[in-house]
Amino acid sequence: ETPVVKRGNYKEFISCQPFYLNGMKRVVRLIRWFERTESVFSRSNCAEENKVTFATSTLTDDALSWCNAYTQPIRIEQANKYCPQTEVKKMEDEFYNLVVKGNDLKTYIRRFQELAVLCPNIVPNSKKLMEVFIKGLPRSIKGNVITSKP
Repeated sequence: ETPVVKRGNYKEFISCQPFYLNGMKRVVRLIRWFERTESVFSRSNCAEENKVTFATSTLTDDALSWCNAYTQPIRIEQANKYCPQTEVKKMEDEFYNLVVKGNDLKTYIRRFQELAVLCPNIVPNSKKLMEVFIKGLPRSIKGNVITSKP
């Protein structure tokens, strides 16, 4: 008789102490997150169908915002059906007029990503998305971005 392998649940996954990834731009940290997450999957007998859900539960801060930007478009479209048109217009105006305040590029990027998800009709393609992003940058940065051909 073949032994039955017990599949791990979320509690077992977390008890194996996975790394939490916050999105800081450190390649070594990302590689360690992948390695640690695979190790935790193995130790907790994580079922294949649970891996994405469990792994994304370890994302925080910028990493979570980035992930949500790719998984939320359908939910955003549904929300926009019930959102007052005046609110949608306010967000679109904010998105199109968004600029870096002071030297706070991190806040600009985070808000830009949020508004790009919430206002998908403003930027129909990646070229337009880049144009709007570059438009909000200070001159000192804008020139470097344009010459590097993003």
